[in-house]
Amino acid sequence: MAYLLVLVFFFAALTHGTPKEYSQQGEGALLDSLKQQVGLLTNETKNYSPQVQPPGTNRRIPQSIIIGVRKGGTRALLEMLDIHPEIVVATTEVHFFDWDENYAKGFEWYKNLMPFSYENQITVEKTPGYFTSSLSPERIHEMNSSIKLLLILRDPTERVISDYTQVYYNRLENHKPVQVIEEIVIRNGVLNTKYKAIQRSLYDVHMENWLKYFSLDQIHIVDGDTLIRDPLPELQKVEKFLNLRPRIMSSNFYFNQTKGFYCIRSDGRERCLHESKGRPHPMVNSTVLEQLQAYFKDHNQNFYRMVNRSFDWH
Repeated sequence: MAYLLVLVFFFAALTHGTPKEYSQQGEGALLDSLKQQVGLLTNETKNYSPQVQPPGTNRRIPQSIIIGVRKGGTRALLEMLDIHPEIVVATTEVHFFDWDENYAKGFEWYKNLMPFSYENQITVEKTPGYFTSSLSPERIHEMNSSIKLLLILRDPTERVISDYTQVYYNRLENHKPVQVIEEIVIRNGVLNTKYKAIQRSLYDVHMENWLKYFSLDQIHIVDGDTLIRDPLPELQKVEKFLNLRPRIMSSNFYFNQTKGFYCIRSDGRERCLHESKGRPHPMVNSTVLEQLQAYFKDHNQNFYRMVNRSFDWH
């Protein structure tokens, strides 16, 4: 509100005595010019809010990126890490490394979308699409070959259902036709392995691409299923991976009985994830579930071997 008052004041003052050659720009151009002066013109990527630069801070290329996976719990992880005083987060998905049109704008454009941070703080960006993008590993490596990557995963079958659920509700909200999950997952009596949600759950296929450019000790895997049930232990592992002092505590979380998951208590306020998170999944035919689980079984075992770690996935 303060910015808007300043903008109105400047606009009124300058239009009152504007030289003829300046007024020829038109009110729209003059308004944009004033926005630039008071810091109100937003970045090119939608949903980014302007920020006033605190003394001693700068925008920095991320030292850590949450690369995925979609519907794995990336938003929960980002919000929970934001509790830590030595972490600052980009609140909106940037899609710099996986969208050619954004990548073509260059690293300076990317950096200008990051929040202001102090020297002792780590900037974290998250775009879940990076993990399944064939181009992102090489592009991130080109930017910073020693960067620390965070990857949050959950049971592949559950992730498929969650992926479907998000699209289902999005289509309902936009008054578009919807299909039950069985009609999408099964085609002509067999599993539709070309379904994008299934492709995204082939963790071994995507991980193989990342390991071409980054060593395993640069990629910390967060167990998304555990994070939802008991956040603190998983977050403590991330603190250690990022070489941060342990500042996230159990008192930072409380279980919301209504929503059915943990919410955050920090800086004297409480907040939960957006209502679009944690939506109930549809009931899925047991035969379809078994087909999905059977299809992912070998891929899961291969992934376990790749990362020297196993998970409690069906």
